[in-house]
Amino acid sequence: MGAGLQEKREMDLQGELARYPNTGRFLAGRLRHDMSEEEKQQLESLVGDTRQAEDGERIIARGGQCEHSTILIEGFMLRTLETEGRRYAVSFHVPGDFVDLHCFALKRLDHNIDCIGPAKIGRVPHQKITQVMQENAHLARLFWFSTLLDAAMHREWIMKLEQLTAPKRIAHVFAEVWRRLEMVGLGLADGFSTPLRQTDLADMCGATPIHTNRAISELRKHELANFQRGEVRIPDRARLEEYARFTPDYLYGEGELSLRDGM
Repeated sequence: MGAGLQEKREMDLQGELARYPNTGRFLAGRLRHDMSEEEKQQLESLVGDTRQAEDGERIIARGGQCEHSTILIEGFMLRTLETEGRRYAVSFHVPGDFVDLHCFALKRLDHNIDCIGPAKIGRVPHQKITQVMQENAHLARLFWFSTLLDAAMHREWIMKLEQLTAPKRIAHVFAEVWRRLEMVGLGLADGFSTPLRQTDLADMCGATPIHTNRAISELRKHELANFQRGEVRIPDRARLEEYARFTPDYLYGEGELSLRDGM
């Protein structure tokens, strides 16, 4: 993406956030352009309350009853599973994501939602989502699309776990997170800031902490990525993405699967 286009998108996004502080990043870089102002206003009005969540807080535990869904306003979260005393991270969430819209249909999740660093969250009662489903088919379809995005990213992660070595899996995570943060106006010119720890990366990549440490050192040694003190710096995006066998199509922002013409 050209620097001029990226700058314009960031300016447009700042305008959205001024009008819709809780939901202005929802589907940014994807289908937000297809939402009418009335739909954006309706979405913002769905947020019943907001609160700050703490680093490590589990906002939803496996099997817990759900009467609302959560939109991530600020911060980061992991979708996790636990078995035999170990945690596995199966997806990563950035601001603008509905982290548990699945709750609307399932009522109880088969996984957990954990904060990585402090976060600001908004809660949307399921009763209000039911009203959207009944009265606004287009906005309901956008909600459905957001859950299907989660599924697309899950499939990519599963495939990369099979295909790639630990250093390349971590490189793939870095490449994906950078792209997703750019979509919501939070990427940097040479990388991104993140509260992720090495233990989180191990959980995301199915590697041991020792292998994760070695993999990060290898990325640094070959000047592909430098991860330390909450910062990821990437000197050459093309090199990193080629190394990680990363293509952004499955994110439905840029590439062959981009939804330029809306839905």
